Amino acid sequence: AIFLDGHPERYRESSRKVRLVLESFSPLVEMASIDEAYLDMTGTARLHGPPLAAAHAVHAAIARETQLNCSIGIGTSRLIAKISSDQAKPHGILQVWPGAEAAFLAPLPVRKIPGVGAKTEQRLRDLGVTRVCDLTQLGPRRLERELGAWGIALAGKALGQDAGGWFDAGVGQRDAAKSISHEHTFTNDTADPAVLEATLGRLSQMVGRRLREQGVAGRTIQLKLRNSAFETITRAHTLARPTNLDPPIWDAIRDLFRANWRAGTAVRLLGVQVSGFETEAPQNELFDRAPVERWRDATTAADKLRDRFGDGVVGLGGALGANFREKTHEAMPLPKEKTEPNQ
Repeated sequence: AIFLDGHPERYRESSRKVRLVLESFSPLVEMASIDEAYLDMTGTARLHGPPLAAAHAVHAAIARETQLNCSIGIGTSRLIAKISSDQAKPHGILQVWPGAEAAFLAPLPVRKIPGVGAKTEQRLRDLGVTRVCDLTQLGPRRLERELGAWGIALAGKALGQDAGGWFDAGVGQRDAAKSISHEHTFTNDTADPAVLEATLGRLSQMVGRRLREQGVAGRTIQLKLRNSAFETITRAHTLARPTNLDPPIWDAIRDLFRANWRAGTAVRLLGVQVSGFETEAPQNELFDRAPVERWRDATTAADKLRDRFGDGVVGLGGALGANFREKTHEAMPLPKEKTEPNQ
């Protein structure tokens, strides 16, 4: 396979333009990814009219200012807004009225719920669940027995509630990030140590990049590992000094992985988290300042190359072979129970 990164500078510039348009309609804007955003339009009716009229105005403004098409979903929760936007693609608008959430979701395939990947879909199919309405019939207690805490969250999502995961935070009103993490769910569970370590290397540098963008450094490095039986473990290590450089994060994560993964165990998901933030890394002692500064210079140069040519152009040797992109998870600690990540 050939992997092309496209034109990341153009994508980021288009994303910035879209955000400016959105911020002209509401002060509460959250970019969930480079091409997905949430707006809280509470209290804007006098300025922009009722929700449907406001959505048409947003749609027209984005087309006018960016020459891009978009789809818009309107709902009482972020979950409903996201799913209705997906249903309105490629460039439509769909409103789900208050009180109609469960009826809207009921006939949809269960995979339409964010976080339900191929593995969970198959497991639910084994339970007789193919549509969202089947989840409500199964009930939260049965879902909890089968899927743990993720089952409880699914029961809420089937009713249109923002239950579980990063949906819990309010649009544009999250506290300053307490942690930054990246996760990757494998299409097929794997026990290949080379693939697993390459994936952790890529996740480590993605987290490091985000830390540097935010101007923070963290002390606590945490590994998340979920096996094919949906058993999840989290293990953490606290560094002597905070860091936002890729190599120290990768070193700590690799040590945690090797100490806690049993060879031959198939892995479904891996995650890397950094927390315990400080606004900037403190000065290092004289004897180890030189190598740290060399890594900092190298990382700065690498970030510039990634800005220009894409994230995969340069990185840790241990990350070679890991070709994927993931959303960033901020302000949410990696869950310690059996929960299914966003995909």
